[in-house]
Amino acid sequence: MSTSAPARIDDRPPAEQQRRVLRVLVAAQALSGAGLAAGVTVGALLAQDMLGSTSFAGLSGALGTAGSALAAVAVGRISQARGRRPGLVAGYLTGAVGSAGVIAAAVAANPVLLFLAIFVYGAGTSTNMQARYAGADLADPAHRARAVSTVLVATTLGGVVGPNLTAPTSGLAHAIGIPHLAGPFLLAGVAYAMAAAVLAVWLRPDPLLLARIRAAEPSVAAQVPHPAVERRGSGVLVGTLIMVLAQLVMVAIMTMTPVHMHDHDHGSAATGLVIAIHIGAMYLPSPLTGWLVDRFGRYPVAAASGLTLLAAGIVAASAPFDSITQLAVALALLGIGWNFGLVTGSALITDAVPLATRATTQGLIDVAMAVAGAAGSMASGYIVAAAGFPVLSIGSGILALGMVPAVAFAARHGRRKQPGADALDPDTV
Repeated sequence: MSTSAPARIDDRPPAEQQRRVLRVLVAAQALSGAGLAAGVTVGALLAQDMLGSTSFAGLSGALGTAGSALAAVAVGRISQARGRRPGLVAGYLTGAVGSAGVIAAAVAANPVLLFLAIFVYGAGTSTNMQARYAGADLADPAHRARAVSTVLVATTLGGVVGPNLTAPTSGLAHAIGIPHLAGPFLLAGVAYAMAAAVLAVWLRPDPLLLARIRAAEPSVAAQVPHPAVERRGSGVLVGTLIMVLAQLVMVAIMTMTPVHMHDHDHGSAATGLVIAIHIGAMYLPSPLTGWLVDRFGRYPVAAASGLTLLAAGIVAASAPFDSITQLAVALALLGIGWNFGLVTGSALITDAVPLATRATTQGLIDVAMAVAGAAGSMASGYIVAAAGFPVLSIGSGILALGMVPAVAFAARHGRRKQPGADALDPDTV
């Protein structure tokens, strides 16, 4: 395993190195957010149009998240062996290939190729998520949540602009002979390829490799953990549970919202607006969330995640069929609740996992998130077809509430430990 770093890294102080890493990650995330938004906005609609069934509309999201699960393992292993830069670049290029495959499938009207391409396209989603860990590699322990949130908020630009380009890209696709629903995947392919180029050229020094070098220095190894960081053996388990539940609930409701709106005669512009608000809410609150997590601790914000997701389910379930406003509020709450859970869980896991296994473990945990998202997406289509969108929404919200007792138990367990106890190896928890 190589731990070499580019020459002259010692010429820059740690704070400057961290700022440079964050600037490059922010630029890449702003681009990749547009690619991420394409599948969210029209992936389910494309599957529904090709298959003529709402029951299978969720299959698109399920395969995308299944592909992201496989990519999470691959990106994690490449990052562990060679650094964050090669892992993230490979993931984004794979997402670009998947985008091209979706366009080819739409032109050929081939559902098998469509689902295969969406599976490959899921690598871009996974890579977009894995980038948040790269932001925390060089961060001071007491500011890890803020580092994660800085990377996440950068996705807002592309994530908000992308869905609102649904109509223009659909028009462009139609003009060049591509089915209009495949239009956003033109944008996705270009966005992922550009994000890969930014990282390949400018993510130097590699944050994970440099973090290993710095950790081996005696002055760093002797530092006492900051008291604001909750370094407990249960951190891996609790952090994973928080992110898995948040992902499952968010994906289930989000996947079926465009289908629900389409079935009640809302146009693509209205759908794009609602999804743009949702994606903005997923990422835009990140700086505030990071500050809250670092200032008040991981567990209070995790509990707020479960309660906010419950509120989202209630608002979505009670929304009149013709109300775009109430659906937008529900999807905004859904995004905020997911953001609380993701930032909190990411911080807990980074606190608890040693550098020697960090990237691999983070990749495996993101697999659990992807599997949860796939299950939520797949089940959502059947639930809506059998019982309706309101039942899906309220049921998902109740499921999210399960975070609260889990967090309360972990907080009580943590208080029983001796002050200053360090994290356990994740294999022992």
